[in-house]
Amino acid sequence: MNRRDILRRTAAAGLLATPAAGLLTGCALGGGDEEDSGGETYVGTKTAENPLGVKEDAPLEVVIFNGGFGEEYAKAHEAMYKERYPKAEIKHSATQEINKTLQPRFVDGTPPDVVNNSGAGQIDFNGLVSQNALADLGELLDAPSLDVPGKTVRETLLPGAVDVGSYDGKFLVLNYTYTVYGIWYSTKLFADRGWEYPKTWDEHIALCREIKKAGIAPWTYAGKHPRYMSWPVLSTAVKLGGLDVAKAIDNLEPNAWKSEAMKAAADAWYQIVKDGFILEGSPGLDHIQSQTAWCQGKAAFISCGSWLESEQKNVTPPGFNMSVAPTPSLSSGDKLPFEAIRGTAGEPFMVPAKAKNRAGGLEYFRTMLSMKGAQDFTRKVSSLTVVANSTQGIELPFGLSSVVKALEASGANGFNWVYNNYYRKLERELVDAACGEFFSGRSTPAEFLDACQKGADQIAADSSIKKYRRA
Repeated sequence: MNRRDILRRTAAAGLLATPAAGLLTGCALGGGDEEDSGGETYVGTKTAENPLGVKEDAPLEVVIFNGGFGEEYAKAHEAMYKERYPKAEIKHSATQEINKTLQPRFVDGTPPDVVNNSGAGQIDFNGLVSQNALADLGELLDAPSLDVPGKTVRETLLPGAVDVGSYDGKFLVLNYTYTVYGIWYSTKLFADRGWEYPKTWDEHIALCREIKKAGIAPWTYAGKHPRYMSWPVLSTAVKLGGLDVAKAIDNLEPNAWKSEAMKAAADAWYQIVKDGFILEGSPGLDHIQSQTAWCQGKAAFISCGSWLESEQKNVTPPGFNMSVAPTPSLSSGDKLPFEAIRGTAGEPFMVPAKAKNRAGGLEYFRTMLSMKGAQDFTRKVSSLTVVANSTQGIELPFGLSSVVKALEASGANGFNWVYNNYYRKLERELVDAACGEFFSGRSTPAEFLDACQKGADQIAADSSIKKYRRA
């Protein structure tokens, strides 16, 4: 089986799960429709060479989230766009505060043409969707690929990529990257010390004791964003109890956070707290500080997504050789095998409904989803995209190679949860706070799960929040 087939089967198995949105915003976001685009719009003539009807001299404004992927990849995509439309002036900007920067422009009807709505300061998708503030991207999917002959854009994407970003049957958000979540470690450190990555929980705890005796902290984490540690806890529970554990949480079912699988997972992870396996001072570190401490060899393990290699490329020592691995199996009776790993499409991009150059925005996405655009992105930021077969012929960095290998091993056993997309506040605020108390040692496993369940119940009881149900 080739890599393309593996990724397709993995995605089809549910790694690319259907998302939804965050919480409703407190003000109108300047929604629109095909006839109401906030004033003058730029419209060109549709031809075989210009299937989206881009006006060749229309300006294009692109706003990028300046996070782990940086902004250079976007400048490269803009240059590719410029090659096709040399008369178009492109305005580029990058920020870490998408909401603060752009929400006023959505409100007054003057949004950019392309927005990378990502990061902690993103605009909540629930509000954007419910107020019709996003353009329908369906036309993009039916347009021919820029450089894959005989195929539409839709036909070049991994299965499920369209579902992630579709709301009530409309494709509104392009999630561009394919992200794998797991536990990261340095293969050089492990090789030098004669350590092997643990496949079972008992092996994990035994190794943590050995690591601690060697004068290294077994774990560190982003104490200022403690939800990063909710990912291995949930992964442990899902692998133990099966996909229904995640579905119950996604669907806000009563006491979903207190299932037997969640109790067992929380009890297990509490051991790294009570046994002192966490790097001292971790609760006060942000994600960059904790990841840097890990790169410096102060800790052996860290929980993160596959953007880690790119985010840390400036401080990672030569030969560090970071690798991702699944969470260890909690018991021999786990419903999913050790190799099962969590992954999903992410890094959302959107074209506002009132963008003046909506056709240009769609064409920019067509550029991103070309084989050339996808491969350039992977080379620059060490991350996979949702474009199938786009890693072939690329010499992948060590960390990203480990991501691909992990996906190959996981195969059809991949899993995901989507409550964090459905209800942004639940993960970003409520579960985050519960994790902060738990992993700093200020709460017990039962108190941790109780806090998470109370957060879920709060969302469930709020009639102002649109509810979604995962099948």
